[in-house]
Amino acid sequence: MDERHLDPKKNRKQWSSEPAFVFSMAAAAVGLGNLWRFPYMVGENGGAAFIVAYLLALVVVAMPIMMLEVAAGRLRQGSVVTTYRGATRLGVVYGWAVVVLTIVITSYYLVITGWTLGYAVDALRLELQDFDDFTAGYNSVWYFLIVTTLAGLVLLRGVRAIEALSKLLMPLLVLMIAALVGVAATMPGWSEAVAFMTTWDAAALRAPELWFFAFGQAFYTLAIGQGYLVTYGSYIPRKTNVPRATLIVAATETTIALMAGWMIFPFVFSYGMDPGAGSELAFSTLPRVFEEMEIGIWLAIAFFGMFFAAAFSICLAGLKVIVAAFAEELRLSNARAVGLTAALMFGLGLPSALSFSPVQLTVAGMPFLDFLDQFGGTNVIIASGIIGAGLLCWVLPPSRVVYALGAKSRWWSWRIFIVGRSLPFAAVAFLVWRLVSGTE
Repeated sequence: MDERHLDPKKNRKQWSSEPAFVFSMAAAAVGLGNLWRFPYMVGENGGAAFIVAYLLALVVVAMPIMMLEVAAGRLRQGSVVTTYRGATRLGVVYGWAVVVLTIVITSYYLVITGWTLGYAVDALRLELQDFDDFTAGYNSVWYFLIVTTLAGLVLLRGVRAIEALSKLLMPLLVLMIAALVGVAATMPGWSEAVAFMTTWDAAALRAPELWFFAFGQAFYTLAIGQGYLVTYGSYIPRKTNVPRATLIVAATETTIALMAGWMIFPFVFSYGMDPGAGSELAFSTLPRVFEEMEIGIWLAIAFFGMFFAAAFSICLAGLKVIVAAFAEELRLSNARAVGLTAALMFGLGLPSALSFSPVQLTVAGMPFLDFLDQFGGTNVIIASGIIGAGLLCWVLPPSRVVYALGAKSRWWSWRIFIVGRSLPFAAVAFLVWRLVSGTE
């Protein structure tokens, strides 16, 4: 890689190796986007048709943008604000918008991560509860406060602490999910789950809403438009091959997402539950499953322990985006930036925590947390990813992106610029199609 294209003024700590980046990035994205969100999005959007649309969106559009964001972070070796400021003057506005989006998303991620910790603690106490019972009191609030405090303590130790945690957790998480898929395959609802996830009506693919949510999930799965990729990319060692590393991460994310579906839906159908239950699907399904099994409590301890660890990883990634921006743009020490970020999370995450408590805080007839996820987790993430790709691809010289990718072949850089430059126009065409379809 040509070091003339890197910012020589930066002396940032780096991931120890390319595999370290892969483990850290995979752990950051897999926690909630795949284990928590993917199954419930599949359940709410008809099963197999959604999976087909999601995979197409992932391969054709999301993966090139993922590579672009990682390469952009590597070029500037700074926060998301620094990276987009380097592309264009308007980039600083977009960079801060991404930070704000990440603040919003991370605020409710911490609440969900608190649920996983609460379930892990309950399992250790041999008192696994139904989701409604768990949220009948203020468990959502207390565990949210605990998780936010723990995350702040880890961030005080920096990048290497995140790396060490990720290397330990990812292999254990994959093994645990594989074991639960094996158990699910023995359930009476397995065949129904197979049909749900593999059989679709071609007419369903003509619905604009299906594609909208599929693209939202593809962007969500790979953490596009949220600053994670740019920030983690800024710590990449010089010899890393970005296309290879991101392909491994994307393949890992997709495999775990599909495994999560195979893990949950057989139990859903076996016990006559609703696959479209929404954000609490995993938390309402698995406790009931574990109660029915002879070794269920031990599986519950292992699963929710790993679920907490994976969810905690993505919280760390989101918080790192915010901390890096505050530290560099406001010229704060790492400790002060972590303190400011933690204070923001305590204040902004509380409404989401209260939405699953006796207060039952709602917006537009749905829990406040679900409202943020539907609005920020799909609408805003898609817009953010498209705007960011457009800014980078229309402003950055292709030669700089080629160098930042660190790959001999230019095939991926060609794809990146085709996708990035055409996305804004494709988005407008999609909005027209959605409008026309809605008036028919």
